[in-house]
Parts: sequence; structure tokens; C-alpha cells
Amino acid sequence: MTKVKFQSFWEKFGTLCILICMFIAFSIASPEFFPQPTNLLQCLLQSTVYIFLAFGEFFAILLGGIDLSVGSVACFSGIIVAEMALKGINPVICVLVGLVGAAVLGVINGWLINVLDLHPFVVTLGTNTIFRGVCLVITGGNPVFNLPPWVKSLSTYVWVIPKPVIYAAVFGLILIFFTVRTVPGRNLFALGGNKQSAWYSGINTKRYTLLAHTLSSLLAGMGGIIMLARIGAAEPTAGDGYETYAIAACIIGGASLFGGKGKIVGVILGGITIGTINNGLNIMNVSSFWQKIVMGLLIIGSVALEKFVSNQAKK
Repeated sequence: MTKVKFQSFWEKFGTLCILICMFIAFSIASPEFFPQPTNLLQCLLQSTVYIFLAFGEFFAILLGGIDLSVGSVACFSGIIVAEMALKGINPVICVLVGLVGAAVLGVINGWLINVLDLHPFVVTLGTNTIFRGVCLVITGGNPVFNLPPWVKSLSTYVWVIPKPVIYAAVFGLILIFFTVRTVPGRNLFALGGNKQSAWYSGINTKRYTLLAHTLSSLLAGMGGIIMLARIGAAEPTAGDGYETYAIAACIIGGASLFGGKGKIVGVILGGITIGTINNGLNIMNVSSFWQKIVMGLLIIGSVALEKFVSNQAKK
């Protein structure tokens, strides 16, 4: 009974516990800089890109799959917006076209998975390289800069709160409603929990696979636009390797790689945890090479911990 209670507690508050532990550890390691309000706001701002990529990754993982192309999709979306902005096109149109372009890449992923009947890992591993190649072809391998001021204004502040934090909060609320209160959202959970049972109950598995990967790329595209606004230029290598951060944020946030499990709130906390770790390691002047090692260990450790807690509850 105690073990079952612990599992229930961990599923609800495990991610928050990890985040609090990270905060305490970095506050002790760097008390002069890390816990300062300005740095904590910067930490939240850093986390927004990870949160949006994790939002997208969540829907792929929810079906028991994965999307390795989110980093390249984010880069593609940013480049499209930057190229249009240079031509003086209306900002709203630029952003909308960037998001639609990202969604189209998601449709391609979903379509290939359905038609070829291949695991999403294989398909998105291939499309990740293809989409990255498209980004390099569009830009000629060069960054797109000298952008109009409105691009940077997307990441400025409203009072003391960074705009990207507001975007993440709004999208988070929308996605919570979608996953909890709507039929398509519940069907995605059902499909991830048991594909065969979902099919027998009348759920169109191919349609929802397409929906999941479209949402994945659409949300990754939003992350790419925020990345563009923060940097002030579109780099053809932007987002390279960010799929690792997205996967880590989802797993730390309680999503199961086996599908059918996870919450948007957990994904948000997972994204903030990744941002906190990167911010803390940067303050401590830890090399980015070591940060990648830490991310890899986090993924392995989170999955191992989930399995351990699940096994303990069964005993």
C-alpha cells in the first residue's frame, strides 16, 4: 500500500521535486548569481524554447513513438520567418506562414509513417537530416541577419515578464484543455495506451498519427520563431541537437516512452528543469560538452527511475 502511495506521489510531484532539488543545488553552488530574480527570469526565458519543442515532442511520445526532427523543424520555421521579414512582409503573415510551413513538415512525417508503415524513429531520423538540408539550401549555409526590429520585439518584456514566457503559458493552457477536455485529445491518449484497442473502438489510428506529428511540428515551429527572436538572426544550424532537450523534458515531465501517459504541466516543468540545468551550468562555467553528457545521463536516469518506481509498485 505504501509503495502504491509513493508511486502516486511520484507521478504527481516527481518532476517538481527534481526541479526543486536542481534549484537548491545551484543556489548552494552559486549563491551570488543563480537565485537572483533577474537570473530566474532569464532562466524562464531560456526554458521557453525547450518547452515548445517538448510540447511538440510530447504528442509523438504520447503515441509510443518519437520525433527526432523537431530541432530541424524549429530551424526551418525560423528561417522562413526571417527570409520573409527581410522582404518587408507583414509580421503577422510572416509568423503564420512560418507556423504553417512547420505544420506541413509534420504532415510529411505523419504521412510517411502511415504510408511506409515504419517506426517514427526511422522516419523522423531521416526527415531530420532532410529538413536540415533544406535549411542549408535556403540560406546557402549562411545566417540570415539584419532583420527588422519587430523580430526582436517578439522576445521583449511585458512589464517584468518576457513575452516568450507569456506565449508558453497561453499555449500550455490551450494544450491542457485540448488533452483533457476534447475528444481528439483523449483519443490520442487511448491510441498511445493500446493501439489495437483504440482501432477496435473506432479510432482512426492513421488520422491521429497524422494529427500528432502535425501538432509536434507546429509547436516546434513556434519554438523556432522564439529562438529567432532571441538570437536576432536565423542560423541554418539553429536547433541542432535540440531534440535531445525535448525528449529529456518530456521524460523528466513524466511522459512514458511506451505511450499513453503524460501531462502538459509535467512537460512544462520538465522544460523549466532543462533550462534551469543549462542556466546553472553556464553560471558555473561548465563546458557545453559536459552539458550534453548531463542531458544524456538525465534521460537514462529518468527512464530508469520511472521503471524502478513502476516495478516497486507491482511488488
